[in-house]
Amino acid sequence: MPTLILLLEGQSISFELTTDETVVGRHPECGFQINSNMVSRKHAKVTKVGERYSIEDMGSGNGTFVNSEKLEVPTLLEHQDRIKLGPIILRFEDPIGVTSRLSGSTPKTSQSLQATATVQVDVIEGDEDSATIMGTADHSTAFGKLEVNSEAKLKGVLEISRALAGTSDLDAILPKILDTLFKIFPHADRGCVLLMESSTGKMIPKAMKHRRQNDDETVKLSRTILHTVLEKKVGVLSADAANDSRFQASESIANLTIRSMMCVPLLSLGGEPMGIINIDTQNAFNQFRPDDLDLLTAIAGQAAMSYEQAKLVITAMEKQKQDKEMDIAMGVQRSLLPITIPQPDGWEIYASYDSAQAVGGDYYDAFEMENGKKICLAFGDVAGKGVPASLVMSRISTVVTNVMTFVNDIGEAINRINNQMCLRGIEGRFVTFILIVFDVKSGVMTIGNAGHMPIMIRKNDGTIEEFGDEAVGVPIGVLEGFPYDVLKRTIAPGESCVIYTDGVSEAMNYKSELYGVERLRQLMKASVGGDADSLGKTILADVRKFAGGRPQNDDITIMVFGRK
Repeated sequence: MPTLILLLEGQSISFELTTDETVVGRHPECGFQINSNMVSRKHAKVTKVGERYSIEDMGSGNGTFVNSEKLEVPTLLEHQDRIKLGPIILRFEDPIGVTSRLSGSTPKTSQSLQATATVQVDVIEGDEDSATIMGTADHSTAFGKLEVNSEAKLKGVLEISRALAGTSDLDAILPKILDTLFKIFPHADRGCVLLMESSTGKMIPKAMKHRRQNDDETVKLSRTILHTVLEKKVGVLSADAANDSRFQASESIANLTIRSMMCVPLLSLGGEPMGIINIDTQNAFNQFRPDDLDLLTAIAGQAAMSYEQAKLVITAMEKQKQDKEMDIAMGVQRSLLPITIPQPDGWEIYASYDSAQAVGGDYYDAFEMENGKKICLAFGDVAGKGVPASLVMSRISTVVTNVMTFVNDIGEAINRINNQMCLRGIEGRFVTFILIVFDVKSGVMTIGNAGHMPIMIRKNDGTIEEFGDEAVGVPIGVLEGFPYDVLKRTIAPGESCVIYTDGVSEAMNYKSELYGVERLRQLMKASVGGDADSLGKTILADVRKFAGGRPQNDDITIMVFGRK
């Protein structure tokens, strides 16, 4: 079926010519509508003439071109003809019913690389790919053989270095490379740069340059040459196949209209190909020579280095921007923690927070209730760490503050907090959480535990009690409406309570040994008589000492409170 193929922004859109007359343009009534302001409302008309198709311009503003020739009268279309409607490129395909433009030749087959509307590259392969490789240049040093034609190479390298100096815009570097190459090789007619897409390995056209404005926008590359350049990491010189007696019978090679071309790899700092530079000339009397290929190889080495350096500069700039944003995020998160911790008469409260990254998922809060008669302590550990955990931490901080402003009952409060977090929860982002309210005067502590480790209480006789283990519920944000148990216990004078996250118990040294709960238990026993502040700092220092300088792999948060 005869088809018009629209090449636009890396995509090809096919439109089959099923009627005898098809109007192409911007207007919705057109048979083939192209939504572009550069295309007239009714731009061109494709008409069936016998077994063939012709195209004519309909008085468009930007004109209609077939193979770079502006249409003045209706013109018959041939298979693989390129049609331009302003800047929009189409290709006409009729491989079955239409004879080729060159009598007796078979229809041309080509694989079109991903391209933009202004950068079109076809890779010729199969029977059509009869490229003549006349010579190669070793690219093992990234600059070729420097001792050969060293003066010209040095001049070329300096020129490309000056042209690219201070440029960190990746989109601007590649056209500058081609501009410089056209100065160094004044007989070059066309040039293009293709880069390899890291995720797929595909070669993507990124820049193109023509010396003459009316040249065909499409550059044709041989698949054989492309594979040779990329796999062997060598530059390739290809002479005019049409003048080679071995290929006189191959009219398809003559269709490439390349008199002489050079293709060299762009190698990364690690020596791996990241793209190619291809330039060609149609001047039959001024073909490229092996010295030109060696010179291009040297220039490509400097161009690749400049491109890699620009990528590193951009990466560094992006990293600085991310670091600045993370500093702001860290400041915002720190502002969610209490600025001052209440210290009611007869009590001591200590808290410390150290995130493994700039922001983390641990959380604590301490504030007065009923005009200072009671103190509320909230303590949580979000699953995971980093930015995702910090966002959940900020949410539970807000939810706890809002709920505790209006609710005094621990059981009701922890249920409301859980339901609020479940309402807009993120799968896999639960929070182990402890909510405590103690009476300053009587020392009665009410506690609800949602999946967290039980609090450790150091008694006056030096023994350690793990309180609340029998009433630990599911973490916050897992199951809406879960009935949490509430426990009560009176804190006697001299007793201290320790709450910690798993960043303490799971701290690891360079021997991959864990700090463990038992070590924490023994440390608390040995600290009988100390106040909450000194106990908290002792625990934190001991964890650091145990790690021995190994970076922490989780947030470390400790809260200690007790009666004097």
